[in-house]
Amino acid sequence: MRFPHRLNLELHAMTDEFNEIQASVLIGTAEKMIDIWNRLSPEKQAALLARFGTQENALAALVTTQLVAPPKP
Repeated sequence: MRFPHRLNLELHAMTDEFNEIQASVLIGTAEKMIDIWNRLSPEKQAALLARFGTQENALAALVTTQLVAPPKP
């Protein structure tokens, strides 16, 4: 078997419930993403929308790029 960690799905069950800390982190992250989007120029927003289709996809791409970028000196 190549991926035995995928067999035990109960350990990573998805839920729609959040505790207060998780909700706070989620809301804070959403607020940061909105702030990032609002700081982009209209031209940059248009380019990202053309490439990724939706604001959500464009923001996800921006966040992912920041997460995998090499650390700045």
